[in-house]
Amino acid sequence: MARQVATGEGKQVGRTPSRHWYSFLALPAGKAVRVLSRLTRHGGSALPGKVVERIDPTFLARTLSRLPRGVVLVSGTNGKTTTTRMVASMLESLGLKVFTNPTGSNFTRGVVSSLVSTLGPGGKLDADIAVLELDEAYAVHFVRQVKPRHALLLNVMRDQLDRFGEIDTTAGLLAQVAEATTGTVVLNREDPRISALAAQTPARTRVAYFGLADDLLTYFPTDDDMHAQTETRASGEDADVPSPRPGHSLPADVVLEKVMDHRAVFRVDGRRLETDVRLEGVYNLYNAAAALALVRSVLADNEPDDARLMDALAQVTPAFGRGEVITYKGAPVELVLVKNPMGFRLALSSFDPDGRDTMIAIRDDYADGRDMSWLWDVDFASLRKSGVAMVSGTRAYDMALRLAYEQVPVDAVNTDLEKALAAFLDAHSGRPKRIYCTYTSMLRLRAELGRVTEVSDAGVGV
Repeated sequence: MARQVATGEGKQVGRTPSRHWYSFLALPAGKAVRVLSRLTRHGGSALPGKVVERIDPTFLARTLSRLPRGVVLVSGTNGKTTTTRMVASMLESLGLKVFTNPTGSNFTRGVVSSLVSTLGPGGKLDADIAVLELDEAYAVHFVRQVKPRHALLLNVMRDQLDRFGEIDTTAGLLAQVAEATTGTVVLNREDPRISALAAQTPARTRVAYFGLADDLLTYFPTDDDMHAQTETRASGEDADVPSPRPGHSLPADVVLEKVMDHRAVFRVDGRRLETDVRLEGVYNLYNAAAALALVRSVLADNEPDDARLMDALAQVTPAFGRGEVITYKGAPVELVLVKNPMGFRLALSSFDPDGRDTMIAIRDDYADGRDMSWLWDVDFASLRKSGVAMVSGTRAYDMALRLAYEQVPVDAVNTDLEKALAAFLDAHSGRPKRIYCTYTSMLRLRAELGRVTEVSDAGVGV
């Protein structure tokens, strides 16, 4: 008979699913596949999860249902991996044992793969809480198996249109996450499609918001703002005025008030809190506001004081490939993930190209999205002066054409990513370098860098 599981808040989070007699083979099989894939460098980080799910479809729900503090789910178009890392890191700093999926493999089988690498032979998860990043579409599959205690919904932008269609479809997917959450849903008040999801949240579920100060709104345009700005730029008018945001007057638990170089000011329940941060890019400071709101919700029964909260945030380091810096021959090589117009725009506005060589690597594998037309919605004018030293990836010539229309000089184009990286690294030896890359480009670049210099192990098979 299925066993009722009670949470620390007295809420039922689900039933422990019954098992087939052969399900005990799932974990050993998954571990064997993980070892084999890493030894042979074949298969991605989700392959062990695929094997486990095939043998035991109840593995995920059964394992996570045993956690005393339940599951935290993070989803949205931009910032999932970095924000998930922030939340997990902060909760650990504040005393909880946390399970998370750190590789950014944000499908359900990616979560299962992370469990495979974490669980001991007995199959028990030594954690208080799970903090999980889920792709918008797969989050729906996840919540059908596991009801999250807390959910953080970040934003909705045009991304991978070949998979999701229009952004209202993506918002509809996230609405199903809000409907399934049993404790608290944290929403971005500045994104009208996200703040509107408060109406989809169950009556017993608390709704909290994170937001921006008025003078920071232009740094973080909504999807509607992006399209309006594209049209006004074409007409020669001022393109920096954001459209009215219906939710901007909502009271937010955490507001990002001021951004500085590796320092930020937040308004938390009316209190002004300032801290140093180790994260790169202005967009990550907004992610930090989201993370703060979620952490406070998780720890509402025993909320830490302001000093401990800020100290926990100050200790967070960038997620792999998201502003990660790798040293090659004494010089920094920075990897910046870009996957849609908003993300690329914010990355370009956050990083000064002067004094660095720039490479752009664009691929169109399934995980990147096949439709690369979004490149034409990105303003590359900031690169005109410095130029781009190398363009690579399967869609290198599409990217080079886009830069040509923007009057950005390009030194070289090579669709072979590994050869392009070697040429880029060896040019101007000792000079700092930055690579803007799509997801699968980032994975291959990290793997190649790992062959020539020290790169931290993110648990990703290549």
